[in-house]
Amino acid sequence: MESSFLTTVFLPLALFIIMLGMGLSLTLADFKRILVEPKAVLLGLVAQLVVLPIVGFLLASLFPLSPELAVGVMILAACPGGPTSNLVTYLVQGNVALSITLTAISSLVTVFTIPLIVNFAMQSFMGEAVALRLPFLTTVIQIAVITLIPVMLGMVLHHYTPRFAATVEQWVKWLSLFFLALIIVGLLAKERANVASFFLQVGWVTLTLNVVTMALGFAIAALTKLDISSAKSITVEVGIQNGTLAIAIASAPTFLNMPSMAIPAAIYSLIMFATSAVFAGLVRRQQTTVRS
Repeated sequence: MESSFLTTVFLPLALFIIMLGMGLSLTLADFKRILVEPKAVLLGLVAQLVVLPIVGFLLASLFPLSPELAVGVMILAACPGGPTSNLVTYLVQGNVALSITLTAISSLVTVFTIPLIVNFAMQSFMGEAVALRLPFLTTVIQIAVITLIPVMLGMVLHHYTPRFAATVEQWVKWLSLFFLALIIVGLLAKERANVASFFLQVGWVTLTLNVVTMALGFAIAALTKLDISSAKSITVEVGIQNGTLAIAIASAPTFLNMPSMAIPAAIYSLIMFATSAVFAGLVRRQQTTVRS
């Protein structure tokens, strides 16, 4: 499929704005928190960087998906959490500092793990028939450019102009959600002939991925006796991925340039808001029960 304005211009711009917004909320102290809260940070990273891709692979193998959609699920599972996870953590009164730290560190690590996981997925689901590969070094550099540079810029603004950064951050957070919505609409419109069948094929697997990983995140936190605030953070962080980055890797011409692989991330990005709302409702209900 030929590249379009959506994938060549708008998608990278939207991702830049989203990652800039993340950087505006970060400080160097967030990266040092692994020394302050090592148990919670390490558990969260293991859940996100190890458990999540394994669950994604199992689900992509179990559900009757086309090879392209199966790889799309794995692209999503390989991505880190995004700014949306930090916002949802705040809304459910979780440990926001821990959430930001997990997002920041996982964003650094997945720069290197994404090409490995995606290439493994293409080999597993598409076999020898596919000549398409993500060259490791080139992909690492490209992902670093579109994610780490805007994050670093946001951190510089936060450090030198904290008041300005705090003001802009609130606007950027909502602007990033708006951009994500436009990207999803544009992508689904581009694939409108197949949207209904894609949704039937991928809707259940993306919903299962979202719910199962959130449940596993909470279970890991509970079994290791983390406090409830940290448990909420890990639940959200493991369950909500950076859908915009997944869409970019799947559909941008500089990466795979296969919009059909972006469908799981687009549908997932819609579903995660619904599951997040349900999770927030359950948390609020539990808090009300405890108080009464």
